[in-house]
Amino acid sequence: MEVLNMLKVFSVVCLILAINIVCAQNISLKELSKSSTAVSRSISPENFTGEKGKGGMAVPGKNTNRMAAKLGQGWKVSPKISIKAGETFTLADIEGQGFINHIWMTPSGEYRLMILRIYWDDETEPSVEVPVGDFFASGWGMMNEPVINSVAVAVNPRSGFNCYWQMPFRKRCRITMQNMSDKGVSLYYQIDYSLEEVSADRQYFHAQYRRVRSVPYKKVYTIVDSIKGKGSYVGTYLAHGSKKIGWWGEGEIKFYIDGDENFPTICGTGEEDYFCGSYGYDERVSWFKVKYSEYSGMYTGFYVVKNRKIKGFKGIFGEYRWHITDPVRFEKDLRITIQNLGWRKEGYLPLQDDLSSVAYWYQTEPHNPFPPLPAKDVLVIDKK
Repeated sequence: MEVLNMLKVFSVVCLILAINIVCAQNISLKELSKSSTAVSRSISPENFTGEKGKGGMAVPGKNTNRMAAKLGQGWKVSPKISIKAGETFTLADIEGQGFINHIWMTPSGEYRLMILRIYWDDETEPSVEVPVGDFFASGWGMMNEPVINSVAVAVNPRSGFNCYWQMPFRKRCRITMQNMSDKGVSLYYQIDYSLEEVSADRQYFHAQYRRVRSVPYKKVYTIVDSIKGKGSYVGTYLAHGSKKIGWWGEGEIKFYIDGDENFPTICGTGEEDYFCGSYGYDERVSWFKVKYSEYSGMYTGFYVVKNRKIKGFKGIFGEYRWHITDPVRFEKDLRITIQNLGWRKEGYLPLQDDLSSVAYWYQTEPHNPFPPLPAKDVLVIDKK
């Protein structure tokens, strides 16, 4: 009888998930049959400008990949770019108005030292400034990429990074990748966009990265604190490196909205609760190892990094939450913190873990300049 009840519950859960997926698909699928004046374009190493009828024109030569397309023009002559140590490469420079609809890329090298930046409408300060792996909710480096099946970000085997955040621009969009490492890297990428009218009520996409290698004792970790203006907070990615044995995810997340000072308007009940899990992600000991139940959903997810070549951690985790159906609106300013708090038999325990995060939001421009990225030696992940 107990097994039958469990099967009934499981069936109901599956039905609810299926209904949610169908509803989410219908929101976009029903729009596809509408006539549109938008013009579809795409930038890749086979068409750096996205111009009409200009794709696949590269010819074999010294500036093309040696192993690519010995068959000649039109046969995959230029599928990737190379970025030298210390250099910044302009991936896209688009004039006009429209939307970035999809970004796909697969990078090489040290992800934390490859910095993705996006500039809107001739601004000099980037609206997006994030290490490439963390931007795609994959902050623990090459060979540690999770599989993510969400609405806004998808990571497909092995390192197929996909972003579906809609990004409007009115005059210009410029996207760059900086290689801060001491070695050259390669990058395959494609940026799909549409040239079309952007209505006055559309706000600009932003993403900001933070890292603290050891959260000071009894201090909170700041996800973002420099947002000024009117907008909507739409997502959080958190890379959590646990340094002590035991449960690590009791910390409350707090949203300080429009002038909140000592106390926030929105206060969560725990780290795994904010990422829509519960009870320590089903934390348990099996064969003398701590195990968890991982998941990747449309709006939330949690994964465990199994690579033990990363030094200094008892557990290595990634968590994401997209506020797509529940955006956090703000009129003047926004600050978000999370406590680094564990649990032991004697009660709550402030921790000093390694936390990295990406905050995603939309707002009107101009935006407040971002704080400087962490130093190079703080960005990198230590290996054994």
